[in-house]
Amino acid sequence: MDDQQAKNIENLLERIAAALEASSGTGRAKPPQNWGESKAWLWQATSLSLKPVKETGALPFDLLVGISAQIETLTDNTRQFASGYAANNALLWGARGMGKSSLVKSIHASISKDHPLQLIEIYREDISSLPLLLDLLRNEKSYRFILFCDDLSFDEQDSSYKSLKAVLEGGIEGRPSNVIFYATSNRRHLIPRQMIENERNTAIHPGESVEEKVSLSDRFGLWLGFYPCSQDEYLSMIKGYAKAYNLKYDEPAALEWFRTRGNRSGRVAWQFIQHLAGQQKKKI
Repeated sequence: MDDQQAKNIENLLERIAAALEASSGTGRAKPPQNWGESKAWLWQATSLSLKPVKETGALPFDLLVGISAQIETLTDNTRQFASGYAANNALLWGARGMGKSSLVKSIHASISKDHPLQLIEIYREDISSLPLLLDLLRNEKSYRFILFCDDLSFDEQDSSYKSLKAVLEGGIEGRPSNVIFYATSNRRHLIPRQMIENERNTAIHPGESVEEKVSLSDRFGLWLGFYPCSQDEYLSMIKGYAKAYNLKYDEPAALEWFRTRGNRSGRVAWQFIQHLAGQQKKKI
């Protein structure tokens, strides 16, 4: 075995060890060499490290149509937090493609211009490593952090929701004062109805078991609902996008686009805009 092969094996063993530590909730996370390198990061549980994200795709607020109340509420909450005051964890739940994750990114982009506010995304499957990330952030007093989990939900075999409950509220250490947790989900209670019903039917004390599942959502002080948009709102989205990117469109084509997909949403409107941009040979 030559030196290079030995080095490759050593690196592989180190990655395996780091992955095992992350999955078992042990080990120590590594801080970035320079927090000022980026305002957004991706938590990489296998290496217990943070990857800088240069571009989050944040949209201007005027392109987020039909969610003005949600924009105002979450902006106020985030500004309080970024200014050093108390604020709530937030659960953005509801219809697919209606701007839940876009809203988080847009608010962060806006407020981080004037405050040392960092956005860190953690994948749903890495929730079990969340305590290690919090240990890293707890002592970073120069910044405040939004931890963001997109499309958060749990299946019937998943018990990691218990770890999340302890992190959000109620653990011995609790959530650090410089960290807030925002999550998006299609489910209001994060747990599938079938799972809750199974617990109710099989538990010795069904009420207590169901309460254990439902109480996860209660750890979020803010619940912001997102609902399917009307046809007028859908067309307003397309009008705003088309104006922003200097694209030509007609309403019949826009209506036909959503009919072929079976629903109206901001995501469907954006997909139509991408289709137009390609046809009109414009970059967006």
